[in-house]
Amino acid sequence: MARAGKAGETRGKASGSARVKTVRVPVAMPEESRPAAWLRSFRLSGFALSLLLLVVAALVVLAPSLKTLVEQRQQIAELQTELDQAKGAVKDLKGQLDRWKDPAYIESQARDRLYYVFPGDISYLVVGENTGPATSDGQPISDKIQTTKVDWMRSLLSSVYTAGLTEQTPSQLQGPTQGTPAPTSTGAASVTPGAGG
Repeated sequence: MARAGKAGETRGKASGSARVKTVRVPVAMPEESRPAAWLRSFRLSGFALSLLLLVVAALVVLAPSLKTLVEQRQQIAELQTELDQAKGAVKDLKGQLDRWKDPAYIESQARDRLYYVFPGDISYLVVGENTGPATSDGQPISDKIQTTKVDWMRSLLSSVYTAGLTEQTPSQLQGPTQGTPAPTSTGAASVTPGAGG
């Protein structure tokens, strides 16, 4: 047995010398922000969880009622505005009704609207103050037919002959203006249409 004890000691010494001792060194962790520290220290208990569930359930139950309340408040505000406008219209109509009770107002309305006059009065009515129909740009519309001042047949034929018989380039040619005949080139034949406009 003594041998077995010596063998165990030598084995323990051999394994102890082969093992490297680890040294613990304190490591500096980065400093946490206050919200992160609060969240890390936050523990959710059964009471807190049940309270949170009750708050969520209350919000789910009350949200449609709150939405209805807000919509009804908006409708009440719109109806109040309409009511104020209607009251203003009624007030105006009552004012007009009071005016129609006055004989002088009735007389002035009969003169202005119906052109009534008292016997012996002379009334002048101005008709047609040069307010004839006009176009959108303010030009008066004529009731007479106007004829064009351009002989379109002569202009067409001179343009065709000039284009076909000239020796000038297109950039040298100039289109005819209204009321004047087209220029003829030196090599083109003179054209006078017999039938035309």
